Amino acid sequence: MVEVFLAFLIGYASGSIPFGLLLTKMSGGADLRKVGSGNIGATNVLRTGNKGLAAATLLLDLLKGLLPVVAAGQLWGQEAMAFAAAGAVVGHCYPVWLGFKGGKGVATNAGVAFGLAWQIGLVYALVWLSILAIFRISSLAGMSAVVAAAAAAPLFGFPQFFPVLAAIAVLIIYLHRENIGRLTRGEEPKVGGKK
Repeated sequence: MVEVFLAFLIGYASGSIPFGLLLTKMSGGADLRKVGSGNIGATNVLRTGNKGLAAATLLLDLLKGLLPVVAAGQLWGQEAMAFAAAGAVVGHCYPVWLGFKGGKGVATNAGVAFGLAWQIGLVYALVWLSILAIFRISSLAGMSAVVAAAAAAPLFGFPQFFPVLAAIAVLIIYLHRENIGRLTRGEEPKVGGKK
């Protein structure tokens, strides 16, 4: 129990680092929470017009999901990996430093998926990038990817990771409830557009 609790805390601490917010502030930009959707993730960083910062945010948000999961696996095994995965996504979505108002967890969960098993991560990435390329709607790509990752876990021989990936998928879809409303009305902005 101590190990899985520590794994969750490590994941949470890593996931709660608001890279998008920090990078935009360091570059002299506006408070990201007052731009576009108000989200701290890479898609909203892109709305500032800085593609380099958006790419850096995407990579760092991915790494903050990947690294704690890999570390937990090395230290304590697969059960701890699942708890670190949950912690990383919860940390990104509900960071204590920002009054528990964070991002929606898509990029961080990509890192989590690769950390749990490269096959799951590959499915996540392929679905995410394919849906994004076809529809150019970030929210649709992200929600599709989180569902695909949960489905891929048992299909590729990792049923032990299905519960945490399914729970994460439910959380991320819940956080996209406003996006779902806009999608149904045909009002969801496309990547590169203004909110």
